[in-house]
Amino acid sequence: MKDWFLVQLFKTSKWKTAASLLATVIVVLGLISFFSGKWSGISLYYNTPSSFPTKPITLVVPYAVGGGTDITARALVQSTQKYINQPITVVNRTGGGGSIGLMEGANAKPDGYTITYLVAELTTLPHMGLLPITYEKYKPIIQTNNDPSAITVRADAPWKTAQQFLDYARTHPGQIKMGNAGTGSIWHLAAAMLEQATHVTFTHIPYEGAGPAVSALMSGFVDAVPVSPAEVKEEVDQGKLRILMINGSARSEAFPDVPTLQEATGYTVNFSGTWRGLAVPQDTPDEIVHLLAEAFTKGTKEQEFREDMSAHGLGLLVKDKDGFRQQMQQSHDLYARLIPELGLSRK
Repeated sequence: MKDWFLVQLFKTSKWKTAASLLATVIVVLGLISFFSGKWSGISLYYNTPSSFPTKPITLVVPYAVGGGTDITARALVQSTQKYINQPITVVNRTGGGGSIGLMEGANAKPDGYTITYLVAELTTLPHMGLLPITYEKYKPIIQTNNDPSAITVRADAPWKTAQQFLDYARTHPGQIKMGNAGTGSIWHLAAAMLEQATHVTFTHIPYEGAGPAVSALMSGFVDAVPVSPAEVKEEVDQGKLRILMINGSARSEAFPDVPTLQEATGYTVNFSGTWRGLAVPQDTPDEIVHLLAEAFTKGTKEQEFREDMSAHGLGLLVKDKDGFRQQMQQSHDLYARLIPELGLSRK
């Protein structure tokens, strides 16, 4: 009896041990599968998949359709598309003088599938308390262009020259309504710096981008705009608008007969204009940034892109990621000093 009991106990213990061992094996295999999947996901997230990109790419433009930023972005996408084997979709995210789009781009998943077309407002809005991030939230890919400000009025406006315009503004403070691309935008700042240098006062009217501001000028809701020559070129060519002066150090190639502010009036404004370029969230893998930089750099060299930029009067200035980061840092430091001097800081 005793022997029989021991045999049964041995069999039972053996079965339990086997069951326990089998259960352990199942759990271990499950954990290996789970963590293999997790590590695989992390690997795909932080390292460059050999097939990147495997889905469409979104390019966030922080201003409305029709402005210089939108025009440049779409022209660049058109010329670059053949170097990227997935569609690139331009999405306009307007609002807050550019802050809405800039925030969305910075907070996107850092996987290379959301690119933002950065604008100079990224270095002005933070100093005005209108944007809680700086250029350091982004990893630059490539800079594409640079444009000066130009003071433009309707063709039937009473001012034929820059001097007439400023003389009227000086004797009628606040009566000239100056449309801009949004409070804190680079064109708002351009007009404010012109006020300071020439001792005049405008009434600033913000819009959600240069395109809407130009439309407001055409419709008579404002008297002038300080946007780039490119953003009014079509209307100027049609004889509907007139550029009075270029608010920069040199004349515009698109309008060589239009004088600079200094040439027309003797005044000088320390304004470098606007710049634009591509960037991704800061944590995006360098390998992906490199692939995107290669593709978009090839796009900027396409004859189609260069002709499109020239046709719209847009200034072509291409810099690599290091040059673009230096440009952003210089602008950030400049406006950190100038914006409080202009009384525009809301911090």
